[in-house]
Amino acid sequence: SRVTIDPLGNIIAEKSGAQRPKRRLMLDAHMDEVGLIATDIDDNGLIRFEPVGGIDEKVLAGIPVLVGDRCIPGVIGVKPIHLCRTEEREKPVPLKDLAVDIGVDTRAAAETLVQPGDAIHFCSPYDEQDGVLHGKAFDDRAGCAILIELIRSALPYDMTFVFAVQEELGTRGAQAAAFTVAPDAAIVLESTTAGDVAGVPAERQACRMGHGAVVSFMDRRTIYDRGLYELALDSARQAGVAAQPKQAVAGGNDAGAIHRSRGGVRTIAVSLPCRYLHAPVGLIAKSDYVAVLETVRVLAGRIAGGEG
Repeated sequence: SRVTIDPLGNIIAEKSGAQRPKRRLMLDAHMDEVGLIATDIDDNGLIRFEPVGGIDEKVLAGIPVLVGDRCIPGVIGVKPIHLCRTEEREKPVPLKDLAVDIGVDTRAAAETLVQPGDAIHFCSPYDEQDGVLHGKAFDDRAGCAILIELIRSALPYDMTFVFAVQEELGTRGAQAAAFTVAPDAAIVLESTTAGDVAGVPAERQACRMGHGAVVSFMDRRTIYDRGLYELALDSARQAGVAAQPKQAVAGGNDAGAIHRSRGGVRTIAVSLPCRYLHAPVGLIAKSDYVAVLETVRVLAGRIAGGEG
């Protein structure tokens, strides 16, 4: 077994199994999360920022954050409702009117703690109750955790595991890693948007929390390999866990870069349904986590063994 870190920061772990594979298989999950980046500090010590990845500005006002490597606590400040005009109360606060307040009053004081280019990330608690996990960045901490569980297990074939960077900025890490690994086939482990939330009609719910692993046939960046799509659904049945097709052509993930690498890579994505993806707090079901883990455990062995 061997672990390397490439120039972009991808972690590539090669794990030996009981046999040499008939297909070189790459399993991928991304380590990065959506967040913010400090761009400027004003005279009053407020930190201006830009989003990194797809964040809805409606979720930002008033939330706690941590800034930089020193994790300086702050809050995304917004005008109190008592001071807002009627029309302001009815609209989300524009990004340009938001700033991080770390509790100082001058630019000089702020600059001793924060510099432009510092990362700003959500400060969200983790909790578990009645089989539901509450926390931030399940996209894609959940996928990374599943890769780690697989690495710790006995594998039927040699496999390569990639913990990719910069997925939220355009699948940049996976593009480089796939070129290095040169796989014959790939499984992408992701978290995807669960639609069973308030205000979304049943016919627009692409997947649902508690209904098992999500297997995609197409999204905005990838038409998934049909043989592997059917093999993934059958692997869930074989593992005795629930699975659901993603009933929408939406979004994208590292598969968009991997499947086009070199001369082409047969690729499938198996995802965990997550409510409030890219928000400060998401919800996932522990049963779905287990379903994805067991589906991929079976699927990986079958692909590396030449099936599909």
